[in-house]
Amino acid sequence: MVARQEKYGNVKLVPYTFCGKSRGVAVGKIGVSGVPVERVTPEERQSALDMIKATYSNLVVIDYTLPMAVNGNAAFYCSNDVPFVMGTTGGDRVALVEDTKRAGCYAVIAPNMGKQIVAFQSMMEMMAEQFPGCFEGYTLEVRESHQRTKVDTSGTAKAVVQSFQAMGLADFKEEDITKIRKVDDQLAFGVPAEVIDSGHAYHTYSLTSGDGTVRLEFKHNVNGRKVYAEGTVDAAVFLAGVVGRGRNGDGGDKRVFDMVDVLKAGAMV
Repeated sequence: MVARQEKYGNVKLVPYTFCGKSRGVAVGKIGVSGVPVERVTPEERQSALDMIKATYSNLVVIDYTLPMAVNGNAAFYCSNDVPFVMGTTGGDRVALVEDTKRAGCYAVIAPNMGKQIVAFQSMMEMMAEQFPGCFEGYTLEVRESHQRTKVDTSGTAKAVVQSFQAMGLADFKEEDITKIRKVDDQLAFGVPAEVIDSGHAYHTYSLTSGDGTVRLEFKHNVNGRKVYAEGTVDAAVFLAGVVGRGRNGDGGDKRVFDMVDVLKAGAMV
């Protein structure tokens, strides 16, 4: 969670984090960039959030958790009228967006917070709009690798596949994406050993013509989590600004945004 301190850009880490039931790990303080952060169990989170809202103004919750928690967490934020940035993938994405809209809650919901990756994804969407069917007759192979703790298939890969489907590859389904989680396979895929468990995101989209004479590849490989952290803070600052304008009567009707909205607002650099 972050709370906005000033009108532009500066944020303050709220020293609390919601967590699930611990498995043999004592619930208490952890460190985030040297800041002690208190872990709050599901049983405590309502009372903790009430206290946090009373203490910190312009609060924005940042959610990075497990797919199974996505919809329940969003419902909790909406019921408490707390703006949130949802970076967790998985869950029922249609219900997530529609329920948030119905609740009138402010949110940025995106499967990828890396700004440059989002720009690539947007480029693919524009290509699908301007050149529908351009890869008709081609075959597609999609491989993605993330740390083993990521249990679901990459949300970014799923989104890019939707663009390829519009480009003539409608027979390729999300379940056809190859999810790489075994260490030996990740090393063979080109992932450096030092980031296999600490955090990485490797994606390759390979297209081959029907006669095998043409082959194209699109790649976006990320080592570490810095690019996502930077994009997440940009999303939180953007959302805090939108909320502030809305409360002052200067905002529009739109309340649920994605990372493209954040980039268009000037966060690309």
